[in-house]
Amino acid sequence: MSALGHLIEQRGIATVALGIIRLHMEKVRAPRGLWVPFELGRPLGEPGDVAFQRHVLLAALSLLERTDGPVILEDYAEEAPGRLPRDGWRPAVDLPAVAIPAAESSAAEWVAALRAEWAPLVVRADTTIGGGRLAREHWPALLAGFASGAPPTQSPVEGLRPVQAARYAADDLTALYTEAAVKPGDKPSSAQVLDWFWNGTVAAALLRQVRAACLASDDRVLNLIAGQFVPAARV
Repeated sequence: MSALGHLIEQRGIATVALGIIRLHMEKVRAPRGLWVPFELGRPLGEPGDVAFQRHVLLAALSLLERTDGPVILEDYAEEAPGRLPRDGWRPAVDLPAVAIPAAESSAAEWVAALRAEWAPLVVRADTTIGGGRLAREHWPALLAGFASGAPPTQSPVEGLRPVQAARYAADDLTALYTEAAVKPGDKPSSAQVLDWFWNGTVAAALLRQVRAACLASDDRVLNLIAGQFVPAARV
């Protein structure tokens, strides 16, 4: 996008880019850029907050009036309201106390622990689950195979490699937990919800073990994809 921005500007049209990873913006050197401290996928802040999104857009568009380039990079310092913690928030679901398996545990042990923990979780009607095209009952075995260092050779999803299917299953697993944690009308910060998920669930421990096993593998593809199972901030 940076190269495209410079190309468009060479034809007399001013451009501005919004970015969430500041280091990337420093490297790509867009003609005009606004760094925003929001979550990936939310360059304007929280969904549904029209007033705040308008404020971010106006801040970005104001850079079009600047002439002190060729490279302008400004920071949007205000955090999105939806990222601010809500006092007294508790998850809407009580998970059973299930011991997290040790790193060297077998796939069967990981499967049993995950199934025991997620027993009370119900998929919401407005769920985002389903991008992986794999039924919920197949997630534990697929992910546990990678966690134990014995990934399947055949993919359970047509058109995807096994590690790709596992990657999508990891997203669906995270969504299952985080969606269940928020009851309708409740508005905790996304950080609170993710803290609850990543700081003590069997599911999060399983994803961390998948990451570790992929990094330790002799398979270069697994090495490259390992980091996609756990956000960098949660490693």
